[in-house]
Amino acid sequence: MRLRVQSVLRRLQLGSGIVLLTYLFLHLINHALAVWSLELAGRALQLALWLWRSVPGTFALYGAAALHFWLALHTIYTRRHWTLPGADWVRLWAGLSLPLLLIRHAVTTRLASTLYGFEPNYERVVITLLTSGTQGLQLALLAPGWVHGCLGLWFRLRHHPLAQRMKPALLTFAILLPLLSAVGFIQMMRTVETKRFTLPAPDPKLVAHQLALDAWRHDLVAVYLLMTISAFVAGQMRNRLERRSQQNNG
Repeated sequence: MRLRVQSVLRRLQLGSGIVLLTYLFLHLINHALAVWSLELAGRALQLALWLWRSVPGTFALYGAAALHFWLALHTIYTRRHWTLPGADWVRLWAGLSLPLLLIRHAVTTRLASTLYGFEPNYERVVITLLTSGTQGLQLALLAPGWVHGCLGLWFRLRHHPLAQRMKPALLTFAILLPLLSAVGFIQMMRTVETKRFTLPAPDPKLVAHQLALDAWRHDLVAVYLLMTISAFVAGQMRNRLERRSQQNNG
């Protein structure tokens, strides 16, 4: 029974992870398209927004994010030891740091749109980043999630002969796509700066509700950290109690 439950949890983890990796993949593709044209990247952004803001897309994305986070907490709580290979530590670091970065992005775009009517396009987003000085954070935003997702998917596929044969091509793709995305984002900033010698103020809807958005951001980060630390501490306490019980029984 326990093995069956673990198998189900692994499948749920894989399924939710694929949804999130697809979201990151489309985001990276959007940025990469700006290498050729900001207008082309903007059209791709509108398609992505249509997909993820539809009812099925919203349920899939946020359902996958919630499920993947819950499974991560479950893994932290149930882990018996923390002696891990280097690749697992990289994957763990990437997975745990991703929400800290995505919370800022989600609050500034999706939450601001839902609550205050802010409609993001690439020019508005870039102007907001340039005037707030957070363009470097945007460049680093997707890297942890991409690393975490690619490693997680590879750990599941590496035992298949086809995956081993395609390993060089997959590794090349996994490295080149985020690099192209970074180049595309830099190109966006240059295009916006060239078009506007004096950058306009950020969207007034964002400015008017900045304090409320900051409060949302801080509260979500606090909840995330509290839940993660609580799962770790509870797991360590359980492990200690189990060891003490085994010693007493022995």
